[in-house]
Amino acid sequence: MQTRQHDSADIIPVEAAGTLDGLFRERVRRSPQMIAYRDYDRSSGKWRDLTWEQMDGGVARLQTALSREKLSPGDRVAIMLRNCPEWVMFEQAALRLGLVVVPLYTADRAENAAYILHDAGVKVLLLEELAQWCAFSEVRNQIGSLARVVMIQSRPEKTDDTLVLALHDWLPEKAEEIPHVNRDSHQLATIIYTSGTLGRPKGVMLSHHNILTNTHSCSQGIPVWHDDVLLSFLPLSHTFERTAGYYLPMMCGATVAYARSIQQLQEDLLIVRPTILVSVPRIYERVYAGIRAKLAEGPALNRKLFNLAVEVGFSRFEYRQGRGSWHVSHLLWPLLEILVAKKVMRKLGGRLRGAMSGGAALSAEISRIFIGLGLPILQGYGMTESSPVVCNNTFENNVPSSVGLPIRGVEVKLGENNALLIRGPNVMLGYWNNLEATQAVLTPDGWLNSGDIARIDEDGRITITGRLKEIIVMSTGEKVSPVDMEAAILRDSLFEQVMLIGEGRSYLGALVVLNSGNWESASGQYNLDRDWRHLMQNQKLEEILLERIAHQVREFPGYAKIYRVALMPEPWTIENNMLTPTLKLRRARVLERYKTEADRLYEGH
Repeated sequence: MQTRQHDSADIIPVEAAGTLDGLFRERVRRSPQMIAYRDYDRSSGKWRDLTWEQMDGGVARLQTALSREKLSPGDRVAIMLRNCPEWVMFEQAALRLGLVVVPLYTADRAENAAYILHDAGVKVLLLEELAQWCAFSEVRNQIGSLARVVMIQSRPEKTDDTLVLALHDWLPEKAEEIPHVNRDSHQLATIIYTSGTLGRPKGVMLSHHNILTNTHSCSQGIPVWHDDVLLSFLPLSHTFERTAGYYLPMMCGATVAYARSIQQLQEDLLIVRPTILVSVPRIYERVYAGIRAKLAEGPALNRKLFNLAVEVGFSRFEYRQGRGSWHVSHLLWPLLEILVAKKVMRKLGGRLRGAMSGGAALSAEISRIFIGLGLPILQGYGMTESSPVVCNNTFENNVPSSVGLPIRGVEVKLGENNALLIRGPNVMLGYWNNLEATQAVLTPDGWLNSGDIARIDEDGRITITGRLKEIIVMSTGEKVSPVDMEAAILRDSLFEQVMLIGEGRSYLGALVVLNSGNWESASGQYNLDRDWRHLMQNQKLEEILLERIAHQVREFPGYAKIYRVALMPEPWTIENNMLTPTLKLRRARVLERYKTEADRLYEGH
């Protein structure tokens, strides 16, 4: 199905859109009665469909409400909302007025979100419910720029806060005719704050042109059609979801369905039955873990059939990609497809023709399994600073161990230490209010230093091989600076040394060495042995350490929570080769030495 002729006539060109709100207007003009969005209406308990024309009506009312807040083009407004049609409507209304949109994670800590609101000078904030606003109570003095807070719940609990209004009360009954603010497509459209990998989050400034050109280039490599349905569950504050799961289907006229929650994702896959999935590796890992658990409980024959289906399916895939030869075992595929592959694919809705994976590296094992079962997973690479897509695999040219070829219009090359450098119309304008950080990653002639180490083969295919900076990328796509968090943990004198782990995992863990003297002093209050070496896998001690760690890292974003901790039997020193002569931690060496202890923290996940 994915190889059918793509109807390129309905992809909206960058020139026809002009701006992101121009893209929306053009889609409304072309497809007014087609289904744009599908979501679960919590008040009625039913799924609802919204056409592009209905979306346009909602945008117009929000635009009128925003226009009454006495904002000027270039002012910033923020969205701290779950994925839903209102997210899209609010952004489109803001963009029509020439405003700049700042997305926030709904699960972020109040301190972190307050910093972003203050740094960006946000004037209007859209929230889900009053409880979110109440979470800001202790940091309200840090966000004095706010003039209005709006909640989409119909009637919030009573509040004396004059800033706060329910969406129902804020919206006018009818939209007013408001002149469209014509803007240069190269002007600022959004500020997306990075995950705070190096201290405070940095605000990535992206223009309309940055995002539109990136979206259009993606549409040329990965066909999306009118009858496609995408299930959206990555937060729209994540730039990967925003481009691939919002602007791309809008440019191509596809339908987006919003999942109710990650917890209900399995059920929503069966209800929505998507044709395309956009995800970080963690979702594929969860599905695979479920399959593996079920196979372990069943008879040995089932495991043999599953492994055979994957082996034959992947061999067929390599043959069709032109990298392998035909084999007689391929004749078994029709039977294996019925007995194994289709049963697995039905758990994903039964209609998936392709899946995109980004935000972090997808393991070769999991990629091979899904591809072998008939689901082409297209891995790509990007970063917020590049809007975000730099390169990706395609249906016709898919090498799972790589992140593919650069998308149209994007140049790449290797710089010092084989750092991947990127140049193209998708590269950011710079960091908001941070010229020093901008100059550190952007050259005067437009090359962006990704900070990732890469290899580029003779065909131009890119493989990411490491990072110049010590950053952990979890399977959820979130990035964490271990140095910053380790420094925070070491403020507690109980810890002598600490190393965060979690690369490619769904949560963070910590390897720690305790200060023997300080533990002896503290052990009495916990009624535990004075020698912590006798407590290497003691659950009570682990709980104590996790509680103390949580206290030290409370200022970090919510996703940067440490769930498990392992005690190390000896300090890390220059003598045992765990430290460099300048006392820097040899992370790879520590992880290699204590692989068993590290793996134990992720058993069952």
